[in-house]
Amino acid sequence: MHIYLFMKLFKFIFSKVFLLQLILAVVILVALIFGALKYLDVTTNHNETIIVPDLSKFELDIVDKKLEEMNLRREVLDSANYNPNYPPYSVLDQVPKPGKAVKENRKIYLTLNPSGYIDVEIPKNLKRKTRRQVEPTLIALGFKIGEIIERPDIAKGAVLELRHKGEKLEAGDFLPKTSTIDLVVGDGSL
Repeated sequence: MHIYLFMKLFKFIFSKVFLLQLILAVVILVALIFGALKYLDVTTNHNETIIVPDLSKFELDIVDKKLEEMNLRREVLDSANYNPNYPPYSVLDQVPKPGKAVKENRKIYLTLNPSGYIDVEIPKNLKRKTRRQVEPTLIALGFKIGEIIERPDIAKGAVLELRHKGEKLEAGDFLPKTSTIDLVVGDGSL
């Protein structure tokens, strides 16, 4: 019985009908693969790239015009810390980087320069601490130390007040980063 089935299968495999169907299937498969490759070649614009321009220091309206001319898009990711070397609202960083080859209609991700330094809160518990403790704290927050004004007090070097442009500062007040703060300290004369 097994030999009979094997012989029948053997005859079918080498019959004209099976061989024609096999050849037809191979031809259709090759045609489908060739068609798919041609379709991908046309739709993906193979070997057609655009070189990403350097957008740094340009403001958004100029960036939009440049990208539109090149058939590229943009998306603003975030604003970084203020950089005084760049104009406000200009591009600080971009991905992909300038000079990279990209496809048409690619999105360029931008990081913008904010309009100015962020406001930083004056910390609590600075009064009556020593100048050696207060100065590093203020510098770490991004402030600059201005004048050191001595005033009669029992504690030499203890911070009595913080001032900015002559105005007294309190804990919780906000100043732009890089602002100069003057320290009023005790002279130890009392």
